[in-house]
Amino acid sequence: MVEPVSSNASEDEPERPDEERKNPFDKPADPVDPADRGDGASAEHGHTGAGEKAQGAGGGGGRGKAKKQRSFWKELPILIGIALVLAFLIQQFLARVYMIPSGSMEETLHGCPGCTPDRILVDKLVYDFSEPEPGEVVVFRGPDSWVGGQLAEDDSNAVADFFQMVGSAFGLAPPDERDFVKRIIATGGQTVECCDDENRVLVDGKPLDEPYLHLEGDRPQAPFPKVTVPEGYVWMMGDNRNNSADSRAHNEEGTASGAVPEDNIIGKARLIVLPPSRWDVISAPNPQESTANAMSAPAWQQGLPLGVGVVAAWPVLKVGRRISSAVGGAVRRER
Repeated sequence: MVEPVSSNASEDEPERPDEERKNPFDKPADPVDPADRGDGASAEHGHTGAGEKAQGAGGGGGRGKAKKQRSFWKELPILIGIALVLAFLIQQFLARVYMIPSGSMEETLHGCPGCTPDRILVDKLVYDFSEPEPGEVVVFRGPDSWVGGQLAEDDSNAVADFFQMVGSAFGLAPPDERDFVKRIIATGGQTVECCDDENRVLVDGKPLDEPYLHLEGDRPQAPFPKVTVPEGYVWMMGDNRNNSADSRAHNEEGTASGAVPEDNIIGKARLIVLPPSRWDVISAPNPQESTANAMSAPAWQQGLPLGVGVVAAWPVLKVGRRISSAVGGAVRRER
């Protein structure tokens, strides 16, 4: 009679030919505490848990692989889409870059034939919290008296309008024909006329102090009769006074049809951002104040436009860095 031999779990356990064929050189797995097993199986019954299978697969020739990263070319359209959406939102609600299409604002803004047009950063938030003031350079949508009823209502070429809008949004194309850039000379309730004996524009009978004024060949300004600006409107004039089709040119005698509704103002021109040689803050002295009063303004107010421009540019810079980092990471993964 043969004496019973103490049972050995590893010997008594049924053979597992399938697992042995997968990797015959694997060492027997160490006993695993049931609490550490993914499926709660008991070690003494010899069952293999989900966590042990994953471990065996990882150490047994690399059969289990990490999920493959998405291709750079699949991520690129997503990144471009995100960038376009962010650019649209920023330029719709915060700030936008405009290209100066003509020389009507010389010498303040370049747009003359043969020169590189200035690109300006326009603050679109400022007039949500304040009123337009004399001396400020603004971009605005021309009323019917400026553009004509046909142009104001012309939406026939939607495709051309779309590409023009995209180009102008990034400062690569001139603004819409209905958009203008001029300087505010007078506001609602004020009277404006030209000129006194010293060739100065008068507002409420007082001559303006206009250091930005540009008169080609020192020609006198073209006179126009007194106009009372309606409430809620502003009177616009170009710095290149004799080469600017502004409120004077669109005004019918005896009316104020050349005045622009405040609601048509898109934003205040803050900075010249391109070309680099022209980078500067756009001056906005109030021509209705004397030079002495203007010079007494605190220094922090003079630097305020620059600070606003930096703050407005920060989100764009931050988003650009994140997109650049994401693209770089995708390229490295692709390699």
